[in-house]
Amino acid sequence: MKTTNKVELDGFIGVNPEVKTLKNGNTVANFTLATEENYKNKEGEWVKNTTWHRISLWNDVAKQAAEILKKGMRISLTGRIVNKQYTDKDGNKRTMSEILANTFKQDVTA
Repeated sequence: MKTTNKVELDGFIGVNPEVKTLKNGNTVANFTLATEENYKNKEGEWVKNTTWHRISLWNDVAKQAAEILKKGMRISLTGRIVNKQYTDKDGNKRTMSEILANTFKQDVTA
């Protein structure tokens, strides 16, 4: 049985990508992406729910993002969910989820 971890998101970039070149020569770009879900609640009122996602792009895709992507742009991306564990400043173990994207495209319909 094959297990797949694939995510497709359409949303708006929350901040300009932060791009870093690491000591090993790899390049990473990080930014946030807001996705929206609209639905009617039980009272019949429309509700807009915004979810923020942490996005990471690597190497050639990161370099392309650095040249193209800006805060407020609407994009579509594909990737996978990655959970990272870390210890916070108070010594508590935490888990953070992010999307490791491998493709993106600007959505010109926005």
